[in-house]
Amino acid sequence: MDRLVAFVAIIPFAYSVRHELHEFGFNPAWIAANGNFVLLIVTMLFRRSPTRITTSPVFWCLAFVATYWLFIMGRLIAPGPAVAPAWFVDSLSIASGAVCIWARVNLGRNIGLVPAQRELVSEGAYRFVRHPIYTGIYMSYVALALQSFTPMNALIFAAGIALFVIKSFVEEGFLSHDPQYVAYMARVRWRWLPYVA
Repeated sequence: MDRLVAFVAIIPFAYSVRHELHEFGFNPAWIAANGNFVLLIVTMLFRRSPTRITTSPVFWCLAFVATYWLFIMGRLIAPGPAVAPAWFVDSLSIASGAVCIWARVNLGRNIGLVPAQRELVSEGAYRFVRHPIYTGIYMSYVALALQSFTPMNALIFAAGIALFVIKSFVEEGFLSHDPQYVAYMARVRWRWLPYVA
């Protein structure tokens, strides 16, 4: 059943890619942003079962709204003027995809949407920051905002980033009951950007 849910979860992103291709053409920023979320869902097909998982409906709701934010609000995003050169936006998009792929490979079968305890991963990207996948998502949202800037677009992408910031704190609050994770937090001080935040 878990695998079936993950498979069905991919469908909105397939629709989203189709919509963005129609609205924005072949666009590396949109492809990278949707690709990051498709990768999340696909890797969930092979994930390890958790030893402990949240039962909070609020946390479940937060996880799904954050994950599907681009799909939910993507219909409101309209083309706007670029406020950064195309090479910069494309480079940021490619970097966001690379960060997400690197972090997901490091995470292995320990991926999930809601706060859950699986095996602790502290190697690769997780040696530098505690939420590298979210770092990649932030980068893709910034790239999208820069390439098509309007106040509404900026608000949508900022809200998407804020949801993942909140999700980071919720996950860490859930996992802080595990002494091994508390030790990991003390060792890796940065959540999203080394030496910054």
